[in-house]
Amino acid sequence: MEWLTEPFELGLQQRALIGGSLAAIALAVVGTWVVIRGLTFFGDALVHGVVPGIALAVLLDFDLMVGAGIAAVVMIGGINLVHRQTAFSEDTGIGLLFVGMLGLGVILISKSDSFTGSLTSILFGDALGVTMGDIVVLAVVTAVVIAASLFLYRHFLVLAFNEQKATLLGLRPGLAHAVLLGLITLGIVGSFQTVGTLLVFGMLVGPPATAALLVRRVPAMMVTAALIGVASVVIGLLISYHADTAGSATIAVTPVAFFFVVLTVRSFHGGPAWTRSSD
Repeated sequence: MEWLTEPFELGLQQRALIGGSLAAIALAVVGTWVVIRGLTFFGDALVHGVVPGIALAVLLDFDLMVGAGIAAVVMIGGINLVHRQTAFSEDTGIGLLFVGMLGLGVILISKSDSFTGSLTSILFGDALGVTMGDIVVLAVVTAVVIAASLFLYRHFLVLAFNEQKATLLGLRPGLAHAVLLGLITLGIVGSFQTVGTLLVFGMLVGPPATAALLVRRVPAMMVTAALIGVASVVIGLLISYHADTAGSATIAVTPVAFFFVVLTVRSFHGGPAWTRSSD
């Protein structure tokens, strides 16, 4: 029992647990919509796309979340511009800005006097460096994500399965899509401090994808994904403490490991899995 409790006797580990759990819940909720809508590539690109905003915030010494938010808005606007002004699919704009924004971010970070330290912190996070201020921000982000998902659940659900039906029902799919992208952005921006911009993607997709292998209905997917996410934080911090590994990376890898364990078990025994006909 001491093996389980010892790591969390430290204040920094307790803050990491609370902050990581809040981030896991927020990312599980928005990540469920990412998985259902097939927005995984967009989510991955957005995770990388906030890097130049964070880098600029480091260089000019202003709030990192503000910088990340600005970069996310610029990236989403750029993707929409390419899609509207050309015959290319949305994926083309995503791919172009994926590389461009990440490269720009690294260029900006390279101008910092502490290049290596800044790059490592931005890309891979610092779970053990979570402050009470970070926890407050994460609590607000999580509350907003959950409230918006509950309030607009019908809009998001119909949009996920049939955009034309959403239009016929007067659910304003364009606005619902924009709000959903905003929630995904909020979840990513609010969580990067805990697990880093590159590793946040594991928490965004891993728990919801695993939940989709276990349950069919969307609300159950969200709850299951949140539980898997929180469990990943606990297990990741335990392994990190005892094995002396990087906390953020260990947390991010854990839900991916969960996914392949569940996938392997299902391949032998079968079981429920979400499909596009599920409700």
